[in-house]
Formats: sequence, C-alpha cells, structure tokens
Amino acid sequence: MFCPKCKCLLFPKDGKLVCRKCGAEHEPSSAQKPDVITHKSRDREVAVLEEVSGTLPTADIECPSCGHRKAYWVLRQTRAADEPATRIYRCVKCSKSWREY
Repeated sequence: MFCPKCKCLLFPKDGKLVCRKCGAEHEPSSAQKPDVITHKSRDREVAVLEEVSGTLPTADIECPSCGHRKAYWVLRQTRAADEPATRIYRCVKCSKSWREY
C-alpha cells in the first residue's frame, strides 16, 4: 500500500500503516489487511564447502598454502545480486579454502 499524500510505501507499525517519509498514519480497512514481510538475519553462518566430494568441478589454480595446482570450486552469490558471484576454492591436497571475488 502507498501513502495517499506523498505516494511512498507504507509500513506496518502498531496495527497501523505508517509512511516513513511524511509520517502519516493510515488505518487499514478490514478488506485490505496488510501482509508483513520479514527476513532472517544475516548473522548466521552458512557452510559453503562442508563436505568435498569427487563430484565437484576442479580448476588448475595454485593453492596459496601448499602450492598444489588443483582445487575444487563452487560459485556463491555472497553479495548483492547486481555484483558478480564469489568463486570459492578448496585445495585437493591440503583442504585449504580461499575465495576469488
């Protein structure tokens, strides 16, 4: 729903819809019950390469730890969608993980 005064998006607060720009409060009608959308916190840890299996693709890249020339890799979108994905490597020999942005 949008504010009728300034046309900005309305957000739910204490059972009312409030405009963050002009501060106007609007009572939602019974037919227009607002949906509250929540998102989970980004404070959690996500295992990227928890278990390395033989099915992961490999690349010929030098490990910064042991110098071995082969590593498993995966692509993860670690930042915003309009930025490139992060390539995460894990050495086949020593299991050291590193990133390439």
